[in-house]
Amino acid sequence: MNDDSQILIARLLTHQTLRRDDKLVKRVLSDELFRAEIDARLLACGLKLLDNVYADHVTLALTRTIEPKIFGARDVWQNNNFGLARDGVALLVVLWAQIILPKRERQETHQHADDDQNDMFGTEKPLPRAEDASMGISYKALLSDFGDKLGKKTRMDMNLGTLAKLGFIERRGDVILEGPLLDLMMDTDVLKERIINGALADVFKRAPARLVAVSGDTPLDDDLSADIGDLPDAGDEPASDLPH
Repeated sequence: MNDDSQILIARLLTHQTLRRDDKLVKRVLSDELFRAEIDARLLACGLKLLDNVYADHVTLALTRTIEPKIFGARDVWQNNNFGLARDGVALLVVLWAQIILPKRERQETHQHADDDQNDMFGTEKPLPRAEDASMGISYKALLSDFGDKLGKKTRMDMNLGTLAKLGFIERRGDVILEGPLLDLMMDTDVLKERIINGALADVFKRAPARLVAVSGDTPLDDDLSADIGDLPDAGDEPASDLPH
């Protein structure tokens, strides 16, 4: 293993995430030989590099083939390694749906968070970074809409604190923002379909524009909270879109 490979892997293991504009991260994303070496070294340990163009960070995760040997080691499958209970997993999915889905839509249309939505030249702009396209949501609105379904204020505050420590979200006063892992550890391609056509299908069909990240205290559709009961339990069978 060359020094750069060793350093990059050690830094990822130590810091959990690294920014895409980091020198070695930029190299692993652009140098095929370097990426192949990193992938081979990680694969030998049951790990893989996670990155996507919509996120500002990269991280490591278990490979699918090794997951059953890790999470299935007990009688009940552990579908995440963060100790999140059912309400914590449900809260994570809700935050993902409110923050990441609207951000992805803005990025795909090359809009920044503060851009005019009617900008006809938006698609000619470069793909905006996550921090430029991502918007926060109001804690008060979240508590009002989902508090009764997600354990009320005490449990929600505890789970928000856990998600913040894990790097899924950031708290800035009343605003909850995307953390480094929120768009990395969730399988968007799979989860988006399950959310839109599954547990929250009725909400999306009735008012798709309501499930949008907000920076103020604008309430979300009240009916959304009624569907949280359909979200997966932390003790259920593994779902490929839940955190690794």
